[in-house]
Amino acid sequence: MPKNADSIEKSMPVKKPANIAPRTSPVQGRSKLRSKQIIDVTSELLERVGFDDLNTIVIAKEVGISIGSLYHYFPNKHAILYAMGMRWLDGIEVVLKEYESWDVEGMALDDLVDKMLIANFKVYKKQKAILTLVQAMFSVPELRELDAQHDDMVVSSIAEVFKRMGMNKQLKERQRIAELYLEMTHSLFLIMVDMSGERLKRSREDLNLMVTTLLKAHLV
Repeated sequence: MPKNADSIEKSMPVKKPANIAPRTSPVQGRSKLRSKQIIDVTSELLERVGFDDLNTIVIAKEVGISIGSLYHYFPNKHAILYAMGMRWLDGIEVVLKEYESWDVEGMALDDLVDKMLIANFKVYKKQKAILTLVQAMFSVPELRELDAQHDDMVVSSIAEVFKRMGMNKQLKERQRIAELYLEMTHSLFLIMVDMSGERLKRSREDLNLMVTTLLKAHLV
């Protein structure tokens, strides 16, 4: 296998497997609430029992419905996790769109980085069992599309932010630096979600320093 096989595979378009598509697209209020409840309960269970012990029988019991009723909405646990992952990606997308309305060109670098990281981290903190979900997105074939979609979305958006900041580099180079930004923030956010108090404060300061140092080196 070539050295960059993983990146080649990741860049290829991925067709969403039929077996993770929701049974129906809920349009009525009651159906939407039930679908949301199933996803919310699965998030809580994923945090408590982990991926391996999570199954549709446990989910249905926790929701308080029959397994047949659960299958009316989702065909399997991967379909529920896919919906959960999509909801998390929607949150990430909202934050990235917020960046577009900011006065990026007029903000001091330290202030901009701090504001970006705070807004992004809130989405990680809000999602229960985020580490397990992200691990599933990376390792489960049915969910791998979400991992690629997340990376592409973030890199594209952050590369544009870098351009607005005055990073005078070609697109591919800005994307490369955006990938470094993504790897730093994503990996540390997954650790920081379980921190609190002084430990969280100091870790956030260190992450700010790492990102700011990286960007200063490429803004000169």
